[in-house]
Amino acid sequence: MATPSRKTSTPSSLASKRALPRDPSSEVPSKRKSSAPPLPLQSSRPFVEGSIVRIVMENFLTYDVCEVSPGPHLNMIIGANGTGKSSIVCAICLGLAGKPAFMGRADKVGFFVKRGCSKGMVEIELFRNSGNLIITREIDVAKNQSSWFINKKSTTQKVVEEQVAALNIQVGNLCQFLPQDKVGEFAKLSKIELLEATEKSIGPPEMHRYHCELKNFREKEKQLETSCKEKTEYLEKMIQRNERYKQDVERFYERKRHLDLIEMLEAKRPWVEYENVRQEYEEVKLARDRVKEEVRKLKEGQIPMTRRIEEIEGQRHSLEARIKEKATDIKETSQKCKQKQDIIERKDKQIEELQQALIVKQNEEHDRQRRISNTRKMIEDLQNELKSAENCENLQPQIDAITNDLRRIQDEKASCEGEVFDKRAEKETLEKEKKSVGDNIVRFDNLMNQKEDKLRQRYRDTYDAVLWLRNNRDKFKQRVCEPIMLTINMKDNKNAKYIENHISSNDLRAFVFESQEDMEVFLKEIRDNKKLRVNAVIAPKSSYADKAPSRSLNDLRQYGFFSYLRELFDAPDPVMSFLCCHYHIHEVPVGTERTREKIERVIQETRLKQMYTAEEKYVVKTSFYSNKVISSNTSLKVAQFLTVTVDLEQRRHLEEQLKEINRKLQAVEAGLIALYERNKHLEHKDNELRQKKKELLERKTKKRQLEQKISSKLESLKLMEQDTCNLEEEERKASTRIKEINVQKAKLVTELTSFVKICTSLHIQKVDLILQNTTVISEKNKLESDYMAVSSQLRLTEQHFIELDESRQRLLQKCKELMKRARQVCNLGAEQTVPQEYQTAFQDLPNTLDEIDALLTEERSRASCFTGLNPTVVEEYTKREEEIEQLTEELKIKKVELDKYRENISQVKERWLNPLKELVEKINEKFSNFFSSMQCAGEVDLHTENEEDYDKYGIRIRVKFRSSTQLHELTPHHQSGGERSVSTMLYLMALQELNRCPFRVVDEINQGMDPINERRVFEMVVNTACKENTSQYFFITPKLLQNLPYSEKMTVLFVYNGPHMLEPNRWNLKAFQRRRRRITFTQPQ
Repeated sequence: MATPSRKTSTPSSLASKRALPRDPSSEVPSKRKSSAPPLPLQSSRPFVEGSIVRIVMENFLTYDVCEVSPGPHLNMIIGANGTGKSSIVCAICLGLAGKPAFMGRADKVGFFVKRGCSKGMVEIELFRNSGNLIITREIDVAKNQSSWFINKKSTTQKVVEEQVAALNIQVGNLCQFLPQDKVGEFAKLSKIELLEATEKSIGPPEMHRYHCELKNFREKEKQLETSCKEKTEYLEKMIQRNERYKQDVERFYERKRHLDLIEMLEAKRPWVEYENVRQEYEEVKLARDRVKEEVRKLKEGQIPMTRRIEEIEGQRHSLEARIKEKATDIKETSQKCKQKQDIIERKDKQIEELQQALIVKQNEEHDRQRRISNTRKMIEDLQNELKSAENCENLQPQIDAITNDLRRIQDEKASCEGEVFDKRAEKETLEKEKKSVGDNIVRFDNLMNQKEDKLRQRYRDTYDAVLWLRNNRDKFKQRVCEPIMLTINMKDNKNAKYIENHISSNDLRAFVFESQEDMEVFLKEIRDNKKLRVNAVIAPKSSYADKAPSRSLNDLRQYGFFSYLRELFDAPDPVMSFLCCHYHIHEVPVGTERTREKIERVIQETRLKQMYTAEEKYVVKTSFYSNKVISSNTSLKVAQFLTVTVDLEQRRHLEEQLKEINRKLQAVEAGLIALYERNKHLEHKDNELRQKKKELLERKTKKRQLEQKISSKLESLKLMEQDTCNLEEEERKASTRIKEINVQKAKLVTELTSFVKICTSLHIQKVDLILQNTTVISEKNKLESDYMAVSSQLRLTEQHFIELDESRQRLLQKCKELMKRARQVCNLGAEQTVPQEYQTAFQDLPNTLDEIDALLTEERSRASCFTGLNPTVVEEYTKREEEIEQLTEELKIKKVELDKYRENISQVKERWLNPLKELVEKINEKFSNFFSSMQCAGEVDLHTENEEDYDKYGIRIRVKFRSSTQLHELTPHHQSGGERSVSTMLYLMALQELNRCPFRVVDEINQGMDPINERRVFEMVVNTACKENTSQYFFITPKLLQNLPYSEKMTVLFVYNGPHMLEPNRWNLKAFQRRRRRITFTQPQ
């Protein structure tokens, strides 16, 4: 059981027909944790669908636990200020999914939980014929979130809102739910808002929907009318504009028809080529198939011949084996015969040798005599020749002259070879020098590329402009220098920081021009056409590059200065002149750390405007007013671009050196060619002289040879005359020996004859076998000849087949290529077929290449006749035509849509406006009656300035409370607070009798009324809210006037609070009523 709260309040419900608040006994104390259950009689009361049957609150605002049971008609909730009357209104609003901000108290639902509690709960039970609907909302303070339950089952807020809306409960509508903090806002409602609230509150469900549809339709109608008007005007302008260009467009399309025909001809030509090649391919393919069939038949015809040849080959092998056997026997017999024959031959040879020896001796003798005669004749001829040779001239001087010429030629050849060797050595040296110079140039180019890479990474537009300049230098009349950062070459990389800190980055990447005209050409192309952001400057007309400094460097060395900025780097003359002119680099010295140590003295004594120390830049200025010297110093930034040094002069020197080396190499090559020719000429002359010397030497040695030959022949003659032979004795000895041998030979011949007979018989047998074998071989050869003929024909046929197949493959490949080209011309994919439009167009075109080419030539000539046509005009014309067509169609659609909207507006307006007028008329009738009963005047009408502006429709309330005044519109400013409260209350009462909502809540609306008006209004509320078949009504007020009229159908709920309230478990309504009746009955009359 919770402890009692200092402020605890519980409303008490009295039974209907016994509501007597004027009697003090009707003030009923409340219970904290529970309330008296509703009387049984209440369950039979005529609640309307959606009325509130029960309200339960736990830890909600001022309540710990409280249950309220309202009646079905007018519910008067009375209590002092702060007791918790409006808490019940808040519970109704929040319990039925209303927004916390609507009550005007807090914007977070957690603020409605009783202070000190972590959770609160509101439960609303709504009457439904199908079964009451219990909606429970549990509020978590920490999370500021709510949990929803319907009939004790968990659900979502959206489902609750749908259930509430289905019962036509609108807690956000001021015409139905008017909390205390929103009473003043009702009068502030505009006519439009009041109409919308009234429609939602008492109008049929479709009325507000029709109104919204009408507003949307009207808005759409306005948009469509504006759109149609704009499109119509624009369409007329487009049509007029197109008429002006129609003739040019017709000429353009005439030319386009020729071009389209040319395009179709060019598209069909590959297809015709393809078709020609395809037909040729089909013909070759048929021929190849015929030849293939011939090859097959020839191969089949060879099979029987092959088998017969194999059979004959077997017979031939058998016969040859037998022939070999006979040959072996014959060989053995022949060997024996040969042995005998050899012996006989040896005997014959012996006889022959003897005869030959005799003949030899005879021949030797005859030969000796002949040789002696020949030798004598030869000696005589040699002696005659010797005599003739002695008459020849002396040849030695000629030989000596030729020898001298040969020696001179050898010397020339040696000299020539020496020169060739020297030239080759010189060529090798030059080539080495060329390679060295080329490597140096590459090294310079690599350094230059590093600088260009830095430029490209940092200033891409400038880099692109450099590339353009290198390709277009011929467009400029005078010299144009690339960006200064590329043309500057530091003599020492350490000094790059001085230059980069002295020259601005914009000028470092600027191009330097000698001519204003060249710069304008460059900027027009680069900035205007290519949209590149680059900088350009002009060098002074008179050069500043060699301008002497105003102070000698020797005078500044005592301060630690070692150079002027100009001497730290090299640059082209225009660049140097520009920097000297604008940055005075010939006047700015560079010092060391020693300079910084003496900086004050340097500033005072040198009067230099700018100077550099090792790590700082000093700028000295003299005040124009005080003539004081002001100096400032800044630290030097690290160099980024000029750290890479490229000596362009040295590179140009290397290029000139490379050209000179190439020139020398060409000269050496020409010298070598000339030396080779000279050496070849000397070689030829040397060979000629050697041949002449050889001939003279041969002539000189001939006499000595003749003398030697004569001497030799005389010696031979002497020997031949001494060698003699006895021929008769030799002939007798030979005859005797021959007779002996002939006797032995006769015996051997007899033996040989028997062996010959045997051998002859074997030969006859062998010949017979050979004849048989020859017959077989002859047959085999004939078959092989036939086979070879067939094979030859087969080879020719196969070769023809291969040729045809290769031709077929070639034609097939060509077909594929032509097909591919034809498809490419027609923009077709691999699997796409020729579109119907192409097929239709191709049917009307020639079918031969000659006709196509002739027509192509003709159409091209015709197309070339159409000149001066601007495709842009046609594109614009076509675009406008399409736009005109599109606009026409859109305009047609818009007009149809507009007519449809107008028809919809007419239909919806009839369904909305007539019922609305009737509804407003009813409200006006009730409202006017209420005001008339109060001796005042009031009327309600449907107000609009334009009948077609449905979003401007509103309900206008006009009232007058004094007879001397006119009707005035109800506004937040014209009427008093009480008058506004009365008007609001009477308007709500007028709605009450027409209302279709299940209940209405009005909180403390009577506070600003005077007693007369309050009494009149209260009487009207009681009379109106307590009629049969009216909706439930909650009237919350902190006080009431005395002697007010009450109805038996009213339910009065008193709200008390305080620390002395009864505990909930002690509250008993029945016991309290019994005591009240006893006290009433026992009081004296």
